[in-house]
Amino acid sequence: MDVSNIISLLSGIALFLFGMSLMGDGLKRVSGNKLEPILYRLSNTVPRGVLLGTGVTAVIQSSCATAVMTVGFVNSGMMKVRQAISVILGAILGTSITGWVICLSYIEGAGGMAELISTATLTGLVAVAGIVLRMFSKKQATRHVGDIMMGFAVLMFGMSVMSEAVRPLGDAPWFTAMLTGMSHPLLGILVGALFTALLQSASAAVGIVQALSMTGAITFSVAWPLLMGICVGASAPVLFSAIGANLNGRRTALVYPVATGIGVAFTAVVFYVLKGTVGFSFMDWVMNPFSIALVNTVLRLVITVALLPLCGVLEKIVRLLLPGKESEETDPGIRLEERFIEHPALAIEQSRITICEMAETSENAINQAFNLIADYSEKGFNAVKAMENLVDKYEDSLGTYLVKLTGREMTQRQNDAVSEFLHTLSDFERISDHALNLAGSAQELHEKGVRFSEGAAHEMDVLSAAVSQVVSMTVTAFRENDLALAGRVEPLEAFIDDLCDRMKMNHVTRLQKGVCTIHQGFVFNDIVTNCERVSDHCSNIAVAMIELNGDEFQTHEYLNTLRETESERFKVAYEEYSKHFAIEDVAQ
Repeated sequence: MDVSNIISLLSGIALFLFGMSLMGDGLKRVSGNKLEPILYRLSNTVPRGVLLGTGVTAVIQSSCATAVMTVGFVNSGMMKVRQAISVILGAILGTSITGWVICLSYIEGAGGMAELISTATLTGLVAVAGIVLRMFSKKQATRHVGDIMMGFAVLMFGMSVMSEAVRPLGDAPWFTAMLTGMSHPLLGILVGALFTALLQSASAAVGIVQALSMTGAITFSVAWPLLMGICVGASAPVLFSAIGANLNGRRTALVYPVATGIGVAFTAVVFYVLKGTVGFSFMDWVMNPFSIALVNTVLRLVITVALLPLCGVLEKIVRLLLPGKESEETDPGIRLEERFIEHPALAIEQSRITICEMAETSENAINQAFNLIADYSEKGFNAVKAMENLVDKYEDSLGTYLVKLTGREMTQRQNDAVSEFLHTLSDFERISDHALNLAGSAQELHEKGVRFSEGAAHEMDVLSAAVSQVVSMTVTAFRENDLALAGRVEPLEAFIDDLCDRMKMNHVTRLQKGVCTIHQGFVFNDIVTNCERVSDHCSNIAVAMIELNGDEFQTHEYLNTLRETESERFKVAYEEYSKHFAIEDVAQ
């Protein structure tokens, strides 16, 4: 094997890795990036976790990518360590699918019609079809299908190049002697693990073993320990993903090497004990790419099935290896995993979860502020202030994260979701600001010993109830993406505007009659103004939801049309709110 063969081998490995990456990315995009969110949503039981881990890994062609995503789930609080273990076990099995895909590169025809299914013909046809779709299609989904086909063709070509590069090794005595040494279990496992850790890909390592098998020098006794080592070595990139993760994230990353290590040790002990006592006649069988793919799948299936009942034990082991107690206080920004920027569906989903938490915090701040107006306490004031500071952190974290996400390729639906989040962030943050303003007004009333008159207090209770309802409706509509409920926000906001005007006029009348004082008036107007602003921000959020789901964003046009036409639905809702939150005009 000369220098040109070595260069060809390295070129083949590079093409193989690139093709596998291109094909996996294309498959993810064609699926609409729906696989990743499904992975954590439906992995609440061990069997589901294993099946989903296997399926996702088979599609994206990388157990490492699945495991890294799982580390991100746990690190962000979206998944528990116990759930993650079953997904990782599924990933260990799912990566064996790539070996069967690689087998397609070794299909050869004997002439005539059989020649049509040969590797060269198949690769050429797929490459031509892929480049046509990639270059001439205007639809994004079709272009991604082209990416899949191009990735598959590059992968096939890379395997062919590797096979040709290593073919001369079959006649090299030193190569045969080296392989004979690898039939020793410990040495074979060690070489397989180190080789895989260096390549950062179990699929690539298996592919190279399949290419080497074409020399006719790979026997079962050599392939078996190498494949066990490859299984263990695939954990190296997963361990790297633990850098910067919290305690549970690091524990999750440790699951992969612990699981594969225990699984390989168990399989090796049982296999070689049986070999020593019973004896296996197939140890000297000469392997080919198809038999290697089969053995690799059987090995991983045995490991997965053996460890399936031991998820609890695996969790205890990683907790013993990494002791400590996870902090119960989680900074909002920690949920926004940088690992998920490469997976927009996951990034959007965790952004949605985080912004819903932000919205609920703003709602709690408003309700607490209204409680302070009726019954002030320093503890309650500090709680509102803390919630307002928390919402500020949410806005900073989400704003930065979503801006990073806008630079990624996303579907139209994903772009709309990001736009909706960016448009509503500042409104939720401003609601918390007004909550703090309301708490400040309550503090002023308490410190100055000012009390509202009976009529003003009643009106304030009505306004508080109306504003609490519009905030609750808005948060619920946003959390559940309920456009019908969002459509009911605008009539209530319109009523609150009119209610605030009537309250201001009534208060002027009370001032003229001497029922209320000028000192009460300042605080009263501040509270009414802040309530009016809160309802305005709720309107902004509801309109953003409705407009962006209609693929356009023309807030003023929408509101003007709604007010001018005063649809029947708007009138009915407005009348309903008028009766529910009624106040009387103060007679002059």
